[in-house]
Amino acid sequence: MFNPLHDDHVPAAVAQCESALDVSSAVSMAANRVPLAARSGGHSYPGYSAPHGGLVVDLRRMSTVSVQADGTVTVGAGATIRDIYSVLGQANRCLPAGSCFTVGVAGVTLGGGIGVLQRKFGLTCDHLVAAEIVTADGRRLTASAARTPDLFWGLRGGGGGNFGIVTEFTFATDPAPALTVFVVGFPEGKVTEVLSAWQPWISSAPRELWGNLNISGGDPPSCRVAGCFVGPSSVCAPLLDDLVSRCGVLPNRRTVQDRDYFNAMRFFAGRPDRESFVASSRVLGAPATDPTAVTTLLTGRTGLALILDPLGGAVADVDVQQTAFPHRKAFATAQVYATATAASEAETTHSVAEVVAGLAALGIGGGYINYIDPALPDWPESYYGPNLGRLRSIAHDYDPDKVFDFAQGLRRV
Repeated sequence: MFNPLHDDHVPAAVAQCESALDVSSAVSMAANRVPLAARSGGHSYPGYSAPHGGLVVDLRRMSTVSVQADGTVTVGAGATIRDIYSVLGQANRCLPAGSCFTVGVAGVTLGGGIGVLQRKFGLTCDHLVAAEIVTADGRRLTASAARTPDLFWGLRGGGGGNFGIVTEFTFATDPAPALTVFVVGFPEGKVTEVLSAWQPWISSAPRELWGNLNISGGDPPSCRVAGCFVGPSSVCAPLLDDLVSRCGVLPNRRTVQDRDYFNAMRFFAGRPDRESFVASSRVLGAPATDPTAVTTLLTGRTGLALILDPLGGAVADVDVQQTAFPHRKAFATAQVYATATAASEAETTHSVAEVVAGLAALGIGGGYINYIDPALPDWPESYYGPNLGRLRSIAHDYDPDKVFDFAQGLRRV
């Protein structure tokens, strides 16, 4: 697991699979005997990909990435984001996906797939053409809009571990564009001013621009805006000037760089090291109406961050019920993220829960399934919204005996 806080999750066995046939055999052997979970990147926030006393179906050896002549790319379910970006970069192709290089493609795609290019190119799941999947009865199917429309719909945002184990994905890609990456940092104590300016700025920005707001807790909190622009820095720079003008605050850091696709994605990758953390999420249906109250929630909470990732653009072009991802018309996703140790885990978990509850009290509900949190009180509706009923039905159809059951699975709701 990526998070050392889950090192005590000890499965009974690990099946290291190299093919869909291996996965089918593992599922058939374990079905209704022991807990069963697939592992791709191992980034499940609560550690669901390592069930206690169960069988882990490890997909990491199934990591081939191959670009086809028509521009589609086939990706083994054990591939990481870095694997995909590296191959696509060499082929001069582009797929919008996450930013952490060690995250597995399966979790990203099945939960929707937000990322720095989403306002221009949409979510990862929007580019899914087909998926090979092993179902609860050991069958190997190819899910697509033509062959299995309900299952294909559910795989685009319905979350991992609910319908079966995907072994391979086929995505449509776009030509890789020239990109600009940037970071604009602001002094401590200016979060309210920056948040007040950032919200209308990103709402009115062209879809080529994505810039998130990362608020670091402290006394006082601080913040920075980091992002990506599809185009040259000469066009991006005036947009950043506009942000600074709206804030009325002089930045203490400003970095703007022209980069190619792969190196732009690497800019956001962070460190590959394992990291102990506690996290949750909410979704802003509209801009926050009380920026001062948001600032107050982060005051004094050193080590905790509130990361606001804007939606809009191509994400909103798709109807709420056209795919299983329900937050199409929302303004932004909010990740509440805090570093922790084994000794501080309980205290940190409480602090994260307080911020999540505080956001809810401000009218900020919902949640992003890829930031899954067992403590989120209203998780079924938060993660799935109006798509919950249809997802429940599909999960029942493909897994009537709850082979893929887990604490926050669709067969639990």
